[in-house]
Amino acid sequence: MSGEQDLAKLLSGMRPELNEGRYVFCTVDGTTVPAGTTPVATVLEPEGLTLVLRQEDADAAGLAYDWTAGWITLRIHSALDAVGLTAAFATELGAHGLSCNVIAGYHHDHLFVAADRAQEAVAVLEGLAARSVHH
Repeated sequence: MSGEQDLAKLLSGMRPELNEGRYVFCTVDGTTVPAGTTPVATVLEPEGLTLVLRQEDADAAGLAYDWTAGWITLRIHSALDAVGLTAAFATELGAHGLSCNVIAGYHHDHLFVAADRAQEAVAVLEGLAARSVHH
């Protein structure tokens, strides 16, 4: 099933959902995920393997991190080639002083925002969705 491409439908139907827990970005040398960790996502970069994982998994594995995030999933199935969704929600979050790190999965976009402002970020996104219904 291909995802939605219409920006108005994507925005009005994004249904942001805050996942439980706190998440961190770590990096390890090589390409192997450390034993005992189950990353939400991995990104292989020339500098090392980036892991996005639960804070308690990183702590238990002794992995260093600089920032703790809340993980928001946009529940709409967005097409990988949809235009404008990331720009729209990033602009809205930025207008509220919220940084956002985005990872796109096959079915959904996943936003990582400062853990202590995650509920606020959901409210901002819900406001954007509500305003988009009327356009």
